[in-house]
Amino acid sequence: MAAVEPLTVLSRWYLYAIHGYFCEVMFTAAWEFVVNFNWKFPGVTSVWALFIYGTSILIIERMYLHLKDRCHILIRCLIYTLWTYTWEFLTGFILLQFNACPWDYTDFDYDFMGLITLEYCLPWFCASFIVEQLVIRNTLRLRFDEKTDPAAAVETTGTANGYIKND
Repeated sequence: MAAVEPLTVLSRWYLYAIHGYFCEVMFTAAWEFVVNFNWKFPGVTSVWALFIYGTSILIIERMYLHLKDRCHILIRCLIYTLWTYTWEFLTGFILLQFNACPWDYTDFDYDFMGLITLEYCLPWFCASFIVEQLVIRNTLRLRFDEKTDPAAAVETTGTANGYIKND
């Protein structure tokens, strides 16, 4: 039987980065629709989001592995939300020094320096729940099969009804 190994840290970081990037684009598209009724759904983000989300979710993964048997999921999600605010503030503050911060919350009622806003507390909390329960847990289950030759993949023939028949 071929040896299977867990994904590397870099592979997991990449998946987390892509997940965060995609969610950011979808959130901004939905926000644009709800606020401005824009049926084009223009979602936007910054290339910095790849680093920000990939690194943050990788750190949340470490927290999850450390806390999963020690505290209830609601407490973990509260911790993840506090981490998210801390990380958003730190990365935003650093990017602000280079005039590169892609977000600005100064128009929100409960913002701090335009870098974070308490009005996103519930969305961040819900996102942390989804990240733990769906993204991190499933990513940690993924494995590389080092010995499988992709060129020797099993050939399948499709049928007219859309089902695949393996011989």
